[in-house]
Amino acid sequence: MPGCHTNCIEKPVSKGFGRFGRFVGRHPWWFLIIPLFISAGLGGGFYFLGEMERKATGIENQFTPVNGLAKEERLVVKTNFPQDDDQFSRQRLYTEGTYGSLIFTTTDNILSDTVFSTIYEINNNVLTMEVEKQNFSSLCVLNGGMCVNNIIFQFYDNSTGLSNITYPFNGSHFLGTEIGGVQLRGETDQIISAHAVRLFYFLKEDNVTLNNLWLKEFLNMASKVNENNVDISYFTSLSREEEFEKSTDSIIPLFSITYALAINFSIWSCMRLDCVRNKVWVAAFGVLSAGMAVLSSFGLLLYCGMPFSMTVATAPFLILGIGVDDMFIMISCWQQTQVKDKVEDRMAATYKEAAVSITITTLTDALAFYIGLLTPFRSVQSFCMYTGTAVVFCFLYNITFFGAFLVLNGRREKSNRHWFTCLKVPQPESEKYNMCCVGGAYDSQTGSEKPIPVSSFIKKYYGPFLTNRWTKMMVILLYAGYLATGIYGCLKIQEGIELKNLAPDGSYVGNYYDDDDQYFSDYGPPVMVVVTDRDFKYWDQSARDQLDICLQAFGDLTIEDRSLTDQSLNVSWLHVYIKYGALMGLNLTEDKKVFIENLPRFFNASPATHFFGQDVNFSIPEINIYASRMFIQTINVRTATDEKDMLNKLRETAKSDVCPGSLVVYHPAFIFFDQYAVIVRNTIQNLVIATLAMLAVSLMLIPSPICSLWVSFAIASVIVGVAGFMALWDVNLDSVSMINLVICIGFSVDFSAHISYAFVSSKKSTANEKAIDALANLGYPIIQGAMSTILGVVVLSAAESYIFRTFFKIMFLVIIFGAVHGVVFLPVFLTFFGICGDGKPDTSQSRRLIGISVSETNSRTHNPDCPRSRAINNPSQAAVDSESCC
Repeated sequence: MPGCHTNCIEKPVSKGFGRFGRFVGRHPWWFLIIPLFISAGLGGGFYFLGEMERKATGIENQFTPVNGLAKEERLVVKTNFPQDDDQFSRQRLYTEGTYGSLIFTTTDNILSDTVFSTIYEINNNVLTMEVEKQNFSSLCVLNGGMCVNNIIFQFYDNSTGLSNITYPFNGSHFLGTEIGGVQLRGETDQIISAHAVRLFYFLKEDNVTLNNLWLKEFLNMASKVNENNVDISYFTSLSREEEFEKSTDSIIPLFSITYALAINFSIWSCMRLDCVRNKVWVAAFGVLSAGMAVLSSFGLLLYCGMPFSMTVATAPFLILGIGVDDMFIMISCWQQTQVKDKVEDRMAATYKEAAVSITITTLTDALAFYIGLLTPFRSVQSFCMYTGTAVVFCFLYNITFFGAFLVLNGRREKSNRHWFTCLKVPQPESEKYNMCCVGGAYDSQTGSEKPIPVSSFIKKYYGPFLTNRWTKMMVILLYAGYLATGIYGCLKIQEGIELKNLAPDGSYVGNYYDDDDQYFSDYGPPVMVVVTDRDFKYWDQSARDQLDICLQAFGDLTIEDRSLTDQSLNVSWLHVYIKYGALMGLNLTEDKKVFIENLPRFFNASPATHFFGQDVNFSIPEINIYASRMFIQTINVRTATDEKDMLNKLRETAKSDVCPGSLVVYHPAFIFFDQYAVIVRNTIQNLVIATLAMLAVSLMLIPSPICSLWVSFAIASVIVGVAGFMALWDVNLDSVSMINLVICIGFSVDFSAHISYAFVSSKKSTANEKAIDALANLGYPIIQGAMSTILGVVVLSAAESYIFRTFFKIMFLVIIFGAVHGVVFLPVFLTFFGICGDGKPDTSQSRRLIGISVSETNSRTHNPDCPRSRAINNPSQAAVDSESCC
């Protein structure tokens, strides 16, 4: 089909690699030794691993958007309202603070004297606990010169216990965040029973070292509490970070298992009964080449000062799979060359086909990773940089180090030496021979090594079965079910990563978050509403009316017909100040100077109004208010979806016309909620860019526009399937799964390009014959490539970390769905829509096209039918069974 093919780029690239292969064939020792020295030198970069890991610490640093809006909002609050540890107010913190926390739960009434007395005793133990001869009273935040303790103990008496407690307010004290699982008496606010009590112990932030020691002792003490009548979960402001850093510990032992699996699979795949043609050592060096790629790429980036995020720990597993697949291409095309040719000629033929194929693998995979650098999450950026660079090194070492060893192994085969002893053995004189003592057999018709039975099975049985009319109908129904399930799953995708999932399985952090969600989700975060307009006229009635309308708009917000805020719990210094002015006979509604000059008097009027001094940034000499803040209490925020909706609705309301200009809403938790604002947009952006990049590579290096259209179809189909099924497999769309979806595009190209191009380049006359021909050439390599990649990541399924298990789940879906598209869906669909070609067998053109189909294919699913394997005088044999690395 001359009009459909454009090989102006592929052809010169292929010829260039052919010349390079010949050069490697003549000078193998240089290409074997130099990469070893380079790898050893770059491996020295691991000296800086600890330093680069420290640069990549911090959940906020790694798993929140770099340019998140909440970080700008926090800066506004920090600038205008600095924290005061001597006049402490939890709701006024612009960070989470430094604290320890305990949650007590029971199935009985936790406020009963028998249970609460236990809590009282544990609280006293915490208050008297000492580190460096300092106890809580030496480190605690203050209010009115006194330690800030938990309010609930103010209502407890040793003789009478707790009685007549009301909820959520007991007098002027808010208990909504301290008592959970509450049951009220009828329509009143009096508590009958409760099932949870939460305590906080906040510390001053002026002595980090001593605080850390106290918090560690706090965790140690809490972990040893064992009471029969109450359960306890515990947490500190350090817990997330410390437990997060432990997540990688669970996968370190898995590295050895992964490499053992890879070596065994490679050896098994490349083992032959012929004692000369056996390629056990070649397989071992292929795995070594992938390991060197990881060592060199990581070392180089560590030298350059690239932060090493925890997510990078998954990269070696994936790179091992990619490297092994590339090795299969090299070995396969080598086996298809003429065994009687010189070794350098065989290398030229091998590189002409295999190296171009690996080039497309490298371009598609590396582009997918480097496009991930566009994301605003540093954990993703670090993973993509390390993995993309490792892919490049994997390619370089495959065409140098591994190619060089392939030359040395070829010289051994040329002299007909045993694979283990290297002693010469006689060539077989018949089909039946002693495999231990005789070797070096080859196919006398093609001049290449003998094929394996798998391709024959696919050609004779599987291909005809798949192209049967009734089988096609079943495949269509199967695909419809797949697509419907994928779309349904896409509609169920949950966004964002839950913070408890950053800790290892079984961590105490998970228990604390579970108790928090179960008993304390009725009242969400108290959100600051900050007026940053320096020209806002607080003393003007119309301006205040506009602000009241704005606060009312916040109060009217709902989530799924549930109120988002409780207006009765709003806190406004301005409302209280206006009432104070009316009570004191001050004219606060007309005169700016009177309004501002009386603020200090108002703040010092009582302990309750004293806190309002932290809510107004003003200057009496300049007679101006720079900024002020109020608080709205959110409620009914129970799920990640609720958190996303809350953040979006609050910000939309703040920017609406009903609110004055320059209004900011903020709470420290918004730093983590910001991921909801960017995750979907960035995922779509990266998927679109990656898809366009993959198509550009396909069009340049795959000389068939029709093939590129089928590549597009497969990309879209696999993405829908992976996204949908990952949601059904309890995987959220977060910074971890987002980059895996981008990787999905690279692997989709790998699987789809081979079958679709092999189909359109086939010289068979009917669509069914084209599909069978394509499957015979590529069916087994697709399965082989899928297995090797899955083996590279399967051990991550045993990791005790959500992040690593998520990586496994998505990669498993990507490989399985990609392979199924390659060997089931695409061949059938191509028989309906893919007729292209004149069906006239042209020996020279066929040789060229099939060669191109190898060079355009990827390491996951290479075409083992290299052009040199076809006997020029026997074109019928050239379309028969193809050879994989086995």
